[in-house]
Amino acid sequence: MGSLKAKELSKIGYTNDRTRSLVINIISKHFKHHTKDQITALLTSIKNDPQLFINDAITGIIAATFIDKEEVCNFKSFSLLEETGQLKIYGAKEIEHSAKKQMELAMSLPITVQGALMPDAHTGYGLPIGGVLATHQAVVPYAVGVDIGCRMALSIIDEGESFLKRYSHQIKLAIKEYTHFGNEGGLEFYQEHAVIDSPVFQSTELLKKLQAKALRQLGSSGSGNHFVEFGIITLAEDNSLGLPAKDYLALLSHSGSRGLGANIAQHYTKIAMDTCKLPREAQQLAWLDLNSEAGQEYWLSMNLAGDYAKACHERIHANLLKALKLQCLATIENHHNFAWEDTLADGRQVIIHRKGATPAHAGEWGIIPGSMTTAAYLVRGKGIDNALFSASHGAGRAMSRKRARENMTASGLKKMLSDAGVTLIGGSVEENPLAYKDIEKVIAAQQELVAVEGRFLPRIVRMNKE
Repeated sequence: MGSLKAKELSKIGYTNDRTRSLVINIISKHFKHHTKDQITALLTSIKNDPQLFINDAITGIIAATFIDKEEVCNFKSFSLLEETGQLKIYGAKEIEHSAKKQMELAMSLPITVQGALMPDAHTGYGLPIGGVLATHQAVVPYAVGVDIGCRMALSIIDEGESFLKRYSHQIKLAIKEYTHFGNEGGLEFYQEHAVIDSPVFQSTELLKKLQAKALRQLGSSGSGNHFVEFGIITLAEDNSLGLPAKDYLALLSHSGSRGLGANIAQHYTKIAMDTCKLPREAQQLAWLDLNSEAGQEYWLSMNLAGDYAKACHERIHANLLKALKLQCLATIENHHNFAWEDTLADGRQVIIHRKGATPAHAGEWGIIPGSMTTAAYLVRGKGIDNALFSASHGAGRAMSRKRARENMTASGLKKMLSDAGVTLIGGSVEENPLAYKDIEKVIAAQQELVAVEGRFLPRIVRMNKE
């Protein structure tokens, strides 16, 4: 397989950053079995005579960058549809009216094909948290979210309750030393991961600028509801992991793509809003056409942010397991805040956005956490088309952070933690258990979507201290 670097593309006349990122993405996807010479010859031909290629579905996208189009303005205006596509709501009784209204607005976009609202749903920016949106040939940055590729990771460990009791002091020390929380900073010792050397970091000016910060923040977590915790997971009889049905020590983490994802989200949301003009109430749902340079760039950057979020969890788990000399029996992980290419039951090709929702194709693993004192569930998807092959990503907030602060005292939280047998390191009253919906009700509302294979209860929890 041949691949060209940005410098080599410049030599053959591809001098524009956006065009180069577009080319790198298209080559890696559609020309991976061509030699470097074949690719160079093709790209040179496209540049020299773009009209020859303009009608081709793939090379036409590159050719279009060399053809001057007469444009009166650099944005397009769209109106909303009066009749919308299919929307399915799960656990509707527990979902606030404003979140449903937000989802209905997303359903009226001319690019929308289908939608679903998960039982943990609550109001967010653009799309509600818990919203799932299938679109045609377009990606909505605010329907992915600011923390791109935010995810869960669970390590099931070859120890049980006795290890937790005997070594709780060592676990607390390790969790303090080998995790870092907050919007800035990172771990105090050097981290390595192949993702930092990804050539995608060289494909746009924005990503080049973010590479050093990504290295600094590798293996660390954000603020808000991000956590790293040890607890006990009880696996069900005949679980798909093939492990005996009993209690195991487990490590569970929740965090995303740090400053990398936030900067990508901010940059491309602005481009989307500047180029895709919608009625004022829907402007946050501005999209990028996936055939445009900005759309291709965002897609490339979003996938890099997802890989980076995964790498952060891999470092967190590897560091802690090594420090405590623990053996991992199985690891389960999944993204939310992401967009995927997918095929609906009727064969239509779509982009499925899951903002605070978990992929749940048939047999797909998921982790649905509750709060710092309540259960998290290990689940397997049932692949339900009406739900766009999705499930909830947690219990979902019942109170805003402001309301949670007003309704809970530090001593009240201390009592709740003590009653549940949970040690909290850091954390804040904003994340108190009453700020969240009842995880048992949320799981009950999606029995049609997922099968439960394990139940995890947190014991030692680390979060950002606000």
